[in-house]
Amino acid sequence: MGIAGAAAASSFAELCSLAVLAIHVLRTTDKGFYGMRPCFDKDILRDVCRVSVWSMFHQFIGVASWMAFFVAVEHLGETELAATNIIRSVSTLFFVIVNSFAATTGSLVSNLIGAGESKNVFPLCGKIIRLGYAIGFPLIALALIFHDDVIGIYTENETLVQAAGLPFAVMLMNYVFAMPGYVYMNAVTGTGATRMTFIFQMTTIVAYQMYLWSISGLSDSLAAYWTTEYLYVILLGLQSLIWLKCRFRKNPLANC
Repeated sequence: MGIAGAAAASSFAELCSLAVLAIHVLRTTDKGFYGMRPCFDKDILRDVCRVSVWSMFHQFIGVASWMAFFVAVEHLGETELAATNIIRSVSTLFFVIVNSFAATTGSLVSNLIGAGESKNVFPLCGKIIRLGYAIGFPLIALALIFHDDVIGIYTENETLVQAAGLPFAVMLMNYVFAMPGYVYMNAVTGTGATRMTFIFQMTTIVAYQMYLWSISGLSDSLAAYWTTEYLYVILLGLQSLIWLKCRFRKNPLANC
């Protein structure tokens, strides 16, 4: 079925997830715990929307940055664009690891603040980052050692494999900065300050675009283009870390 088959498989996977969740919820004896009882509370709805709307904008802007990146790479040529698609596909595996730990950070930070243990937020973030490194680094080492074989899964074209070699290594090394960057950003989200994460994302995107524009005028190296991801996660992490230190140094229950 080609591309249509991939779309059908994605939709079927979502349907299976919904079925499992529905069965689990319907089997529970406490329907009220899952909000199964009809009710409408405009105050709760307003608070939820106030927090979630910034998260929606945040996700949209994140996708927009990738679109800009691929548009810039497209001007380098078909080989570079094909290599970027391969590298992006492989990077998804490592992004899943980073995103899983980062999302968990947001939940645990919320729990800590609710329990009055905000002093443990930074130790928690440090532990999560170390766990992320412990899981990711062995995979990165294997991917670096067998990089030709990994890229070869997607193509047998030797020219394409060679073109993707150095950018592939640059992408893998970004894991070092992506783990703390996303962990600290989601820690900010866990405090409920979703508007701040959106602001951090916007300022980072501006710097990202300026750097990408500079690179496009100075170099035609695909590896240089992939260094924009370093800037992206480092800026996100630094802004989030500074905000967290400012907030918890003053008053754990008040915004900075």
